[in-house]
Amino acid sequence: MKEKRWAGRFERPTDPEIERFTASVAIDKELWREDIDASIAHAEMLAAQGIIPAKDGAEIVSGLTTVAKEIAAGDFNWRDELEDVHGNIEGRLVELIGPEVAGRLHTARSRNDQVVTDLRLWLKRRLPELEGSIRGLQQAMIEQAEGHIETLVPGYTHLQRAQPVSLAHHLLAHFEMLERDRARLRDALTRLDELPLGSGALAGVPYPVDREAVADALGFSRVSANSIDAVSDRDFVVEVEAAAAVCMMHLSRLAEEIVLWTSSEFAFARLDDAYATGSSIMPQKKNPDVAELIRGRTGVVYGHLMSSLTMLKGLPLSYNRDLQEDKAGLFATVATLESSLAAMTGLLSTLTFDSERMGAAAADASLLATDLADHLARKGLPFAEAHAVVGKLVRLAENRGGSLVDLSLEDLQGASPLFTADALRLTAKHSVEARTSEGGTAFERVHEALARARKLVTDD
Repeated sequence: MKEKRWAGRFERPTDPEIERFTASVAIDKELWREDIDASIAHAEMLAAQGIIPAKDGAEIVSGLTTVAKEIAAGDFNWRDELEDVHGNIEGRLVELIGPEVAGRLHTARSRNDQVVTDLRLWLKRRLPELEGSIRGLQQAMIEQAEGHIETLVPGYTHLQRAQPVSLAHHLLAHFEMLERDRARLRDALTRLDELPLGSGALAGVPYPVDREAVADALGFSRVSANSIDAVSDRDFVVEVEAAAAVCMMHLSRLAEEIVLWTSSEFAFARLDDAYATGSSIMPQKKNPDVAELIRGRTGVVYGHLMSSLTMLKGLPLSYNRDLQEDKAGLFATVATLESSLAAMTGLLSTLTFDSERMGAAAADASLLATDLADHLARKGLPFAEAHAVVGKLVRLAENRGGSLVDLSLEDLQGASPLFTADALRLTAKHSVEARTSEGGTAFERVHEALARARKLVTDD
């Protein structure tokens, strides 16, 4: 195919610089499988409907199958002058079966409905893979949590020690974030699961096409309802990038905790050598570069989302060439999320937690302040008053240079006569075991949460 399909309208060829500027094959050749699958389904429908001769339809399908084998084997010559993946595949098809037969393939379709069909097909393949990667990370969390149900660690608010919790409970908080991420991807997949092919450039096509047959052949659950919307809609791109951005944000939060927890100051966990790096000048260093890169790449994914939103915000209906720019960011987003999930799965599954160090930090008596207030509340004192009483005791202990554990029963009763001797026997474990509300950190609740988590990843 030496001449562009639309060249008949023009007297002069495209400027070589503009050829380079408008070419997208370096990016959209990622869609070659989907383009060939959609073209085969389209050709078979055209033949079945009598729109093109059955013999020509069979030749087209055979030729496209040969092209697919060549690309898969790495024997295909991609040419920038053919603009995009579609032009390259059709150009090779012309070489294989001749221009007359190959030229029938584009009957009843436009580049506009063709490219958006390919992109939806690509996401129908990739999103379940991403969901599987999230599930793999969730499984790693479950396995770590199962070994640390009774490992205590300070829970934090404002990055200040707050109350003791089970380490498993903390890890399962990240599991819940990822479960929402999986749901968002499934939701996006449900919405994008419709066939645009048959919409033509924007107004539909004047042939007796069977769009439902093409949808069935390609695995779409429905056909698009409006031809103008079908060719110009990229909401599904934004949705996927938004879901990916949220998931990357969750990975970044976990990465930040790993950075903190593996620091000398916390020393709650140790990095496996296979998931750490060293310093070019300081021999003692063991750096959490994997976590830091995940944290850094989160901003890149955010950028792709903002790029898509900005590109779409001023587009009049229907198709505009701006939409060519939807793919680079989407492909990069999916690749970044996929690699980040894989890296985090390895990082987390090989992380070693220092139970003694965590337990010692969780034994900080200041973390029992709320339990002391609850002790008074159970004796009948309004919690607001109990809060004030314990606050004064915290200040008293600090003024003496100690902590709540250093106060005597006389000290406690000096603040409130409702204190009894059992207030002195409070421990971090008692505090954790007392949190029996649904979703709480009590060990029995953590066992329930783990059973639920296992079921969620197994059922899918």
